[in-house]
Amino acid sequence: MTQIVKRNRSIMPSVINDFFDSGRLFPSVFDLDTNLLDFDGGSIAIPSANIVENEKDFKIDIAAPGLERKDFKVELDNGILTISSEKEEEKNEDYKNYKRREFSYNSFSRSFTLPENSVPEKIDAKYESGVLHITLPKKEVTILKPAKQIKVA
Repeated sequence: MTQIVKRNRSIMPSVINDFFDSGRLFPSVFDLDTNLLDFDGGSIAIPSANIVENEKDFKIDIAAPGLERKDFKVELDNGILTISSEKEEEKNEDYKNYKRREFSYNSFSRSFTLPENSVPEKIDAKYESGVLHITLPKKEVTILKPAKQIKVA
């Protein structure tokens, strides 16, 4: 069985979190496993990915509700599949005495190292009901016959 390796771009490694041990020092100040910029208007988050290996392909599902097809960018470079998204929103409300403008910007990036038995040229991506479905076909594996020893007469 071949494993797809994921690469997340984290802000700081968990070694730092282990060093400060957030439970003993200042609770939640040094807790680097949580989102650093968590606030009422949203948070910085990396969506979860489910990876399933079947007989004929690999399937990667990424939960990303609230986005549209045009928000995604799927790239393949030197055997690394990168899935990213950027979404910028602006809300304007005009009232009698004031004007309200809100801006929000959300983005994420996930990278996966593709296994050697994959066919990167035939990657398929679809976005349905808040989930990005990526199908990565496998190469057909030919079964090698065992070596045959021929007797010399």
